[in-house]
Amino acid sequence: MERLQKIIANSGFCSRRKAEELIKSGKVFVNGLKVTDLGTKASYSDQITVSGHNLKLEDKEYILLYKPRGVVTTTSDEKGRKTVMDLVETTNRLYPVGRLDYDTSGLLILTNDGELTNLLIHPRSQIEKVYVAKVEGVIRSDLLKKMCLGVLVDGKKTARAKAKIKKIDKKKNFSLIEVTIHEGKNHQIKKMFEAIGYKVIKLKREKFAFLDLHGLKSGEYRHLTIKEVKTLYSLF
Repeated sequence: MERLQKIIANSGFCSRRKAEELIKSGKVFVNGLKVTDLGTKASYSDQITVSGHNLKLEDKEYILLYKPRGVVTTTSDEKGRKTVMDLVETTNRLYPVGRLDYDTSGLLILTNDGELTNLLIHPRSQIEKVYVAKVEGVIRSDLLKKMCLGVLVDGKKTARAKAKIKKIDKKKNFSLIEVTIHEGKNHQIKKMFEAIGYKVIKLKREKFAFLDLHGLKSGEYRHLTIKEVKTLYSLF
């Protein structure tokens, strides 16, 4: 038996907080009976209806995908572009944990575990994400240090970051920089470099927490192990 709001969140229908709001507002029924008490427990075999929708309680699935460039991080696209869901074979309704830009490659988690998703993307999660950015020009170490201390992005100062120079090619006029952040603002890495006068040519996410792309090629994926899922939960 689990708290009802946890079951709803685990179904991927909505976040646990939203589930609590729906319960309190009388929009949740268990086996035909309205439930408004947040302490109510239920089982996954119960018939649970939320806002008129019968929950489909699927087995939990966790996929680590090496997202290629030119793929949209959504479950569908009105423009007909390829989505991350086109790259995996599953009978479950999976959703991306966070997002990677259309032209950004790298590590992306797909799951139907709503609770874990909300934990991982919450601003307080402090999950470290490691990117490698190819930027135009020869990077100046003093400007890179300034970026790591925090720069203005969309009117707000970014949290401290870490960065190290992996390669500088003066002949071809580019630099490869590894950047570690624990925020998830829209286009954050690109905007951080823009703030110090550099344009990102290519961007790849290489790590998410302790997970990496080892053994995967672009477009390939694997399922997370039970140990990896438990370790993700243990981060909170």
